[in-house]
Amino acid sequence: MTTHALRRVSDLLEMIKFSHTLFALPFALTGMVLAARGVPSAGTVLGIVAAMVGARTAAMAWNRLADADIDARNPRTAGRHIPAGTVGRGEAWALVVGGVLLLEAAAWFLNPLCLKLSPLALAVIFLYPYTKRFTWLCHYLLGLALAAAPLGAWIAVTGSWSWRIAPLGLAVLLWTAGFDVLYALQDLDFDRTEGLHSIPQRWGRGRALRWAARLHLTMMALLVLQIPLFGLGWWYVAGLAVAGGLLLYEHALVTPYDLSRLDVAFFTMNGVVSVVVFLATFLDVVL
Repeated sequence: MTTHALRRVSDLLEMIKFSHTLFALPFALTGMVLAARGVPSAGTVLGIVAAMVGARTAAMAWNRLADADIDARNPRTAGRHIPAGTVGRGEAWALVVGGVLLLEAAAWFLNPLCLKLSPLALAVIFLYPYTKRFTWLCHYLLGLALAAAPLGAWIAVTGSWSWRIAPLGLAVLLWTAGFDVLYALQDLDFDRTEGLHSIPQRWGRGRALRWAARLHLTMMALLVLQIPLFGLGWWYVAGLAVAGGLLLYEHALVTPYDLSRLDVAFFTMNGVVSVVVFLATFLDVVL
């Protein structure tokens, strides 16, 4: 592959923040391990990972296309690939189509229920970028998109739905909504100028920070509920203690008057939290 081609691939992967697939994938694997009470077949694992990669690729590329004009007007995001011209809209559309096809192929491979429910997951993905144009509940729709990860993994393994996995899905929804509220603090003034909606835009920085903290506190309570639901033990409890400490540290990094460390809080801590919860669940179930 030539240097130019490698650069193009790098630009496309950077545009969709491919490395941040780490955010949702560990929670999908957590749902998988709980459903299988261990590790399912290699085919099932590969199918779940492929579905996650396809869904997230389509979601991020679509998000960048839907927000391209807004991003161009926002000083913080004007350097993103489509507004800056480093990635063309045609290339972004190719990623959307490719991601959708990968998701559908993986869903077909996994089982009939996954395939039947895949259009619902895509509907949430494609609606989300537009919700900030009319409601501050946009954070929750993003959470719903990521909550599909553990729910879908459960269905991929079992071929059926169970309410036992619902608390984990809701925990992921609230976790995502909480860190998205923190992320939206950066654009509070721009959102007010543009008439865009978010919790910080509606209630200000201080209340938004408290809102995010309550979301994450409720998330932790839901993760604790997993203990009696699945008979989890001390490995899982220890993992929750670490995850809770990381979330506390994340919130300590950001104040209404200082957002300078928000990138550290957003990108690093949240990725680590999801990995810790997965590893704790895996060790508890397997050992």
